[in-house]
Amino acid sequence: MNPATALATVLVDELVRCGMTDVVLAPGSRSAPLALAVHAESRLRLHVRVDERSASFTALGLAKRSERPVALICTSGTAAANFYPAVVEAGESGVPLLVLTADRPPELRGTGANQTIDQIKMYGSAVRWFAEVGTPEERPGQVAYWRSLACRAYQRAAGPYDPGPVQLNLAFREPLIPDGDTAWAEPLDNGTGRPWVRARVAPPSAALHLPATPRGVLVVGDGAVNVRRYVAAAGMAGWPVLSEPSGGGRYGDHAISTYHFLLGDPAFAEAHRPDLVVTLGRPGLSRPLLSWLQTSGEHVVVSSDLTRWPDPTRSATQVAQAVEITAISGDDEWLRSWRHADGVARAVLDGVLDGSGTSEPRLARDLVDALPNGALLYCGSSMPIRDLDQAMRPRRGVRLMANRGASGIDGIVSSAIGAALAHNGPAYALIGDLTLLHDQNGLILGPREPRPDLCVVVANNDGGGIFSMLPQGALGGPFERVFGTPHGVDLGYLAAATGTPYALVGDLSELPKAMRGDGLRLVEVRTDRAANAAVHAAMRAAVGEALPNSF
Repeated sequence: MNPATALATVLVDELVRCGMTDVVLAPGSRSAPLALAVHAESRLRLHVRVDERSASFTALGLAKRSERPVALICTSGTAAANFYPAVVEAGESGVPLLVLTADRPPELRGTGANQTIDQIKMYGSAVRWFAEVGTPEERPGQVAYWRSLACRAYQRAAGPYDPGPVQLNLAFREPLIPDGDTAWAEPLDNGTGRPWVRARVAPPSAALHLPATPRGVLVVGDGAVNVRRYVAAAGMAGWPVLSEPSGGGRYGDHAISTYHFLLGDPAFAEAHRPDLVVTLGRPGLSRPLLSWLQTSGEHVVVSSDLTRWPDPTRSATQVAQAVEITAISGDDEWLRSWRHADGVARAVLDGVLDGSGTSEPRLARDLVDALPNGALLYCGSSMPIRDLDQAMRPRRGVRLMANRGASGIDGIVSSAIGAALAHNGPAYALIGDLTLLHDQNGLILGPREPRPDLCVVVANNDGGGIFSMLPQGALGGPFERVFGTPHGVDLGYLAAATGTPYALVGDLSELPKAMRGDGLRLVEVRTDRAANAAVHAAMRAAVGEALPNSF
């Protein structure tokens, strides 16, 4: 057996023993040993993509939803560079990716050899760990090295306290395909049905016990874990829960779904300064919320990793792997005031949205309301996730996800497809038109590839809608060209080019019918950027007028 085939065979076998179930491959020549090894491995589900960026974000979505490492394979050269945005997102959001980059052997590097670049630590600090595997050789000791390396890489990607991407750079000499010879210097099998190395994870340190605090608040941002436990504890303590859509805590009687507008009112924010805030995950959608966090007397950040805790406002006073929130009894005026104001704001917001026609915040609200229990909703990182944050009513039974680590719009279609492939139930995505165009290659699925049950809903405002909400929106002449960026693309033709079923919604009452079906499909809802900016302004104004008499 040639060394390239031996290394690939052993590495793939060991990763499967560690728990690997999915591999995403972008085809190429130098990665042939890995491609053939994963194709021959019946215990793996293989996903092949023609574009490296789509491949990498598909793997990201798979790993994000399944919460286990997914392998990502490419050939040498710029193929590996096209993985970089997804690796950055995985690094920032703690998604366990195992990036296997094929490379030329050392004697070809720095010589101008074809498709050869410097791939050593090419992802920098975005990865949790890097290893240059070394060119395989037929000699005793190689199998132990390869298997122990695979275990170390898998476990480092998985975490559990600091999951994230890991890169193994694998240099292969020719021949790159099996030569028919099965002889090797030592047995290739590891001799057991178990991993070569079994990692034992110690339980986290004891939870930080917080004193009984009547004026406490639980804030849930993206990527939060153990959310149900903390929401239940907040309920026992009489605390309101302010959860971003992808935080997973916007449900139940204590959920305050209008916090963005409430905290944008200076009088309300001042009257509701908390004595204690407990933060889960990474909040980052609402500027009023981030400003209000700085007014807390005590701000405890819950983070499994005590070296990488999220604290964008620099307001954290304590960081703990876990906390115990003390239940209180008696006066519940604090919670009653929050809930009353939330009810007032919810009523006026829904009134504005009901009269807004086919607006994007109304689309976000109505889409979530229409989803069946057990559904997954993958959200675009620009306006869709913000529209959900500002318009979504509390509800159970829906899993919301978004790429909020680096918050880019790249790769969202592929991420949603990957997450749908890992989800046990129907899946949906809510994205903008530029997000779709940025990753239209994600719609390209070969006839033999696993098919997601995913309905992609696109709010098409012919450009970058978020800029109309920012100070740039007040600019005159240059705005449309350098910020608005109208594209004029007919999304129906784009769908037809990839054979994707397509529907155009003219009125939001048609949305539930248009979303029906199975497999990968596209639903377009056309909106207007200027009208959307006006709806957002009307939402703020309506809450501002209604609040003075509500607390």
